[in-house]
Formats: sequence, C-alpha cells, structure tokens
Amino acid sequence: MIDRSLFGQEHVRRYRETDGEVGYIWNGVPTLLLTTTGRRTGEPTTTPLIFGRNGDDYVIVASQGGAPKHPGWYRNLAKEPQVELQVQGDRIPGRARTAEGEERERLWRQMVEIWPHYDTYQTRTERRIPVVVIEPRSGIAAR
Repeated sequence: MIDRSLFGQEHVRRYRETDGEVGYIWNGVPTLLLTTTGRRTGEPTTTPLIFGRNGDDYVIVASQGGAPKHPGWYRNLAKEPQVELQVQGDRIPGRARTAEGEERERLWRQMVEIWPHYDTYQTRTERRIPVVVIEPRSGIAAR
C-alpha cells in the first residue's frame, strides 16, 4: 500500500522547508524535486519524483501512474531540457534527455528494482513510459 499522506505540492513544500529531511525518503524510496520550465507559461514547475543514479547522472521515470498521456513535467522537457534538481539540501542544475535503446532498457530495469510499481504502470498504458536521464551541468551541487 502506497502512503499518500505526503503527495504533490505538499511533498514539495515539506521537502523544501526541511532540505529533504521530510520527503527525501517516500514510501521507502529516495525522491528528488525536479523543477522544469512550463512549456506554455514559462514559469517554474516543481514535481517530487522517485530517482535512481547512473554514475553521476540522475534517472527518473515519466510514468504518471500509467496514465494515457505523458506527465506535464516530461512535456516541458521537450521544449526546455534545462532543469534544476533538489536532492536533499543540494540544488543541482542539469540537462535532461530521454534514454533510448539498450540504455533505456537497462535503466528501466534499474528503476523497477527501486519501484516495482513501474512495471504495473506500464501495463496500464499503451505509451512507452519514458526513462529520463538528467546530467548535472557542472557536477557541483549548489546549496
């Protein structure tokens, strides 16, 4: 059973005000805050997401619980791939890209190990759920 007591913008608020002390671990898995630029508004939008690591890169999944359409944050990346991550107290600028081919398959398996529900989400939708790699721009985290 997934605990939804910390969800959406409440998750973002508590994570930010505590530098991730509240919200970094959610339902037993690590989360980060992804800030994208709205494709229509041009305004920053922040979303809490489960993540994994691939070397220095961060890996996230655009599952939206298996909804028929990609989540808004993923659609934002198509227009503007420059993002900011918050991982606990660190704010990290980065550039997002969608993993393809063997890389996508390997990272999908890695993310399913972290959050097995991703496999279930994939059965709920006809779209191929994207796996996104975020490459830190400088490799240096800013606080």
